[in-house]
Amino acid sequence: MSEHLTPPTTKPRVPHFSSGPCAKRPGWSVSNLQNACVGRSHRSADGRAKLAEVIERSKKILGVPADYRLGIVPASDTGAVEMALWSLLGERPLDILAWESFGQEWVKDVVDELKLPDTRLLKAPYGSLPDLDQVDFSHDVVFLWNGTTSGVRVPDGDWIEDDRQGLTICDATSAVFAMDIPWKKLDVVTYSWQKVLGGEAQHGVLVLSPRAVERLESYQPAWPLPKLFRLTQKGKLIEGIFKGDTINTPSMLCVEDAIDGLTWAESIGGLSGLIGRSEANLAAIAKWVEQSSWADFLAEKPEVRSCTSICLKIVDSWFTGLSPEEQAKCANKVAKILEKQEVAYDIASYRAAPPGLRIWGGATVETANIEALLTWLDWAYTTVKAELATVA
Repeated sequence: MSEHLTPPTTKPRVPHFSSGPCAKRPGWSVSNLQNACVGRSHRSADGRAKLAEVIERSKKILGVPADYRLGIVPASDTGAVEMALWSLLGERPLDILAWESFGQEWVKDVVDELKLPDTRLLKAPYGSLPDLDQVDFSHDVVFLWNGTTSGVRVPDGDWIEDDRQGLTICDATSAVFAMDIPWKKLDVVTYSWQKVLGGEAQHGVLVLSPRAVERLESYQPAWPLPKLFRLTQKGKLIEGIFKGDTINTPSMLCVEDAIDGLTWAESIGGLSGLIGRSEANLAAIAKWVEQSSWADFLAEKPEVRSCTSICLKIVDSWFTGLSPEEQAKCANKVAKILEKQEVAYDIASYRAAPPGLRIWGGATVETANIEALLTWLDWAYTTVKAELATVA
């Protein structure tokens, strides 16, 4: 490390900028979990009451329509998405959108595992969206609201038809609680507590519209469904899932943590407060990017830039002249230096994404910590560049 480069003096008070699991809410302490229903069955009256509280508070904060179901399911957002894909798809042709790694994972599910023959892939590279005008809403449609590994989100729900024939199935795990979700445009929405609420992992949430429920009760997939994926019994929706009877045993500590996160969300103004905090974090980084000589957003257009998983690329001519391997080495070294300085943890770009940095800007992250981080980004990049250029 070049000794003549003096690091900044002010560090972020909380250096947690991971894109999942994400920073805990301001003021969080393990003591907040002291009322957890531990040592008890989740099927007990008290256990069910805790689970039902998460469901009802979530619906209220998010503005989920009264005729939609919201349930807690196993295996985080991944489990919720796969429950939907395996239970609902196959009746109609499918359009599936992919512009980053997690979207591509759902492509593998439907093409390689379910082997759905009438599938159309609408794809775009990192930093861009597919052409949304090409989506055929007589088909079922699977897409992400926000690409966690690319920092690219859909701009709104205006492109989704109100009178669609197919179902819209949306993985919204890094969008819910930080972005305005137009529920009536969506038939299935999935997310996890570990993102914007900063909750503990391994629990997913599945939201179903009446149209999705109708599909579940009228359509039987051609493939067998494992127990964890079964949402119906004798042709009827298992309503208990959406009232607190989870399919397998949930962690009541995680449930208590979710209640704590939801209570905090209510205290800061609910959904509008959460969105405002996330957008303020994006605005702080955007202001810095405008002045930066070496960093830019991976998302090409301002209207599709995520306010949660904020992905940066390095555009300095010295960096772009490096080989892909050298670029990855440089970007990872920047992240490691910041971790060593206890300034920022876990901000390297996702392993399958272009080399760069990824900063979580969800509502649990204080804007003051983002602002303190930005001066360190300049120091770290300048330091790494000087070091690698000298070696070269």
